[in-house]
Amino acid sequence: MISVLIVDDDPFIRESMKVILDLDVELSVAGTCQDGQAAYEFVQQQSVDVVLMDMRMPGCDGVEGTRLIKSLPRSPAILVLTTFDDDEYIAAAIRNGANGYLLKNVPPSRIISGIKTVHDGTLLIHPDIARKLAGMIGSGAADSGSSTKSSADSEQERDLTRYGLTAAEQSIVRHIADGLSNKEIAAALFLSEGTVKNYISEILDKLELRDRTQIAIFYLKLRG
Repeated sequence: MISVLIVDDDPFIRESMKVILDLDVELSVAGTCQDGQAAYEFVQQQSVDVVLMDMRMPGCDGVEGTRLIKSLPRSPAILVLTTFDDDEYIAAAIRNGANGYLLKNVPPSRIISGIKTVHDGTLLIHPDIARKLAGMIGSGAADSGSSTKSSADSEQERDLTRYGLTAAEQSIVRHIADGLSNKEIAAALFLSEGTVKNYISEILDKLELRDRTQIAIFYLKLRG
């Protein structure tokens, strides 16, 4: 059973989401909170597997709430619900360690599957959002034109090689940054999911990172 904390400033959304999530036999709603500070205090008192976090909330918003919760030892996974135009919020939430991002207009079934995905340790980012983030999280270097793309790609590969990553590991890093799940990476590279997990463990060790979210941030910074 996956325990979920719902965080939203709208009481109607909190109660509606609770009803929806409770319909799934694999999920259990541990509680609801009105902002990030309340969520931070809640998870210190009660064990939670996944926090479903709204972004725009008065007081302590989802970005700060994510930072606070991720500062805790053995912190729960955080799935952010956002809108497509919340670029700065999304980028800041990534930096603070959020595990997944879904647009608010997705069907309830997609939110349920998203909760299960981040609980399994897979980074979940909407592909359109991932493409927008590529230019926001990095160093902010100006785009020098499409004619330099091939040389830039080569430089990224050299950078990844410098960190001791093999060609296969570099490919997996790029797929993670594109928001693919382990299953999707396995299908794309003709590998088993177990092999992909082993590669990811090696990548985390070589790059001295904590989780898949940090792998995505690491690569997006290189692209910046």
